[in-house]
Amino acid sequence: MVKTACGLDCPDACGIISNGDIFPKVLADREHPTSNGTLCSIINHHIHREDRLKTPMVDGREVSMEEALDSVAEALSMDRKLLWRGSGNFGAMQEVTNLLFKAIGGTLTKGSLCDGAGDAGILEGRGVNRILPPSQIAKSDVVVVWGKNITVTASHLMPYIEGKRLIVIDPVEIDIAKRADIFLQIRPRTDFYLAILLARFIMMQNYEDRGYLEEFGSDYDDFYDFTREFRIKPILEQIGADLHILGDIVEEIVGKRVVLLVGNGVQKYSIGSYVLQAIDSLATILGLFGREGSGVAFLGNSKLGIDNPFDVNLERVQKATTEFSRFDTVLIQGGNPLESMPSSGRVKEELSKVKRVIYFGLYENETSKVADIIIPAKSFFEKDDVRFSYASYIVTPMRKIVESDIGISEYGFSKYLMNKINYIDLKDERHYIDNFLNQCRRVGDYYLSPAHQDIPYSGGFGESGGDEFQFIEDFYDDFEQIKRFQRVTKSKKGREVGYFLTTPKGRNGLNSQFKRDNRVYLNPKLGFSDGDRVKVISPYGEAQFNVQNSYTIRDDSVVIYANSIGVNRVTPPIVAEEGNSACYQEVRVILKKV
Repeated sequence: MVKTACGLDCPDACGIISNGDIFPKVLADREHPTSNGTLCSIINHHIHREDRLKTPMVDGREVSMEEALDSVAEALSMDRKLLWRGSGNFGAMQEVTNLLFKAIGGTLTKGSLCDGAGDAGILEGRGVNRILPPSQIAKSDVVVVWGKNITVTASHLMPYIEGKRLIVIDPVEIDIAKRADIFLQIRPRTDFYLAILLARFIMMQNYEDRGYLEEFGSDYDDFYDFTREFRIKPILEQIGADLHILGDIVEEIVGKRVVLLVGNGVQKYSIGSYVLQAIDSLATILGLFGREGSGVAFLGNSKLGIDNPFDVNLERVQKATTEFSRFDTVLIQGGNPLESMPSSGRVKEELSKVKRVIYFGLYENETSKVADIIIPAKSFFEKDDVRFSYASYIVTPMRKIVESDIGISEYGFSKYLMNKINYIDLKDERHYIDNFLNQCRRVGDYYLSPAHQDIPYSGGFGESGGDEFQFIEDFYDDFEQIKRFQRVTKSKKGREVGYFLTTPKGRNGLNSQFKRDNRVYLNPKLGFSDGDRVKVISPYGEAQFNVQNSYTIRDDSVVIYANSIGVNRVTPPIVAEEGNSACYQEVRVILKKV
């Protein structure tokens, strides 16, 4: 039995123990800091999938790996070439292909399909995005779960919140809301306004931590003036809350050790960066940063403080709205842009104009089916790697468990092509792996990133830790006025009403992998029956889904899980105002029974 780490794109980054069988048996590594003795079901889906790519293909023909790689080399010799990388199989060595594209003068992507807007907001306020260790959650008195379906997306945090006062803020009555002491089912896209209003009420009652603010946030008076620009009654109506529940929340979070667990759902909008900066501003008013048992936990910079040998200076294009047609050759590595990118109808049209599409990955999917060249990859059981996490600073070696003739690693792929095209050789694979691990501090069988701090921001903000927090000071939101939304936001009697689209993570899926849904979840008040087939329409496209009614959904919203087949036919091809991030929920939709 060998210790390794799960390589799937999940913040828990669990440690696992496995044998060396062709279909390895995996168990939770009970000594690993984040596994807590359990593993999710998705890891077994990964092992036993029948749709794994096993044979290299060129223009529909089965070929040898060498012949397929030679075809890749020929395609990459064209003038304009793009690397578009997904994150379905996570590991530091994934990025070695950056060195290949540096050698051939290619283009990379910038931004994120995930958390870029929220990260930008955190950087604006804190100056650096440090991860809050789970051990600090365990020391809190109150936990606020804000737009984070923790039982699905971060189940290994559950033991840390046992016995805490629990506040849940979410547009959907998620499972953990049933256990909450306070549950506020806010209207989608109003998290910014809620954070601003809570901060205003705290300062109105002189509950702010003035001693802390004088040292770390001296502009708090200006921030208070900013909060007063928002009229209370209209904002309460917009949020869908009353003064009493906001008063209850304030009473729970003032003068206590409070941790805010913030999920991606709050920032899947054009204003996503403002949302995280507003939530951080609220936390700063309470003096929650740099104190034991307190803070804000969002997805952090997993390689903060790491000298990454794969960082390269190349031209980059937006990942969320890539114009594939600009390129002669597109190498798609470990992703499925035809299903995971917003506005997938546009993506399909763009990819159809590319001369050579190369798919380098593990599984057959919508994107591999349109590729001219298919290169099967090795799974994380079949190679050595290093696993960083964006929810803790635990760094885990990923050790080869299985010897397999199937596929090629990212290192092997890059090494072959660099030598073939430019006669440039990579350093030994072990050199890069050891480079990452040697920058970390070993603790038993695992490592701690150099960015780890037991209590982040204890000395202040910024890279050096001596700066003050920068409060949010301006905000403009024209969502309701933008013309591209008007045709689906009519509210006059007798006309179609637009519903907010919410796209949370599914329980049994990951990105566009594994078990995928084809349902739209609606409040029964909307008048549809379970099993009805409906067309979901936005200004960007349409798709059909089966209705599943649930009173956990607001009657002004629809929920379609992010890995559902067809959901991204209706999501918008726009980028957040800050952070180069996709804005999957920046849209309203209408429903038509088929």
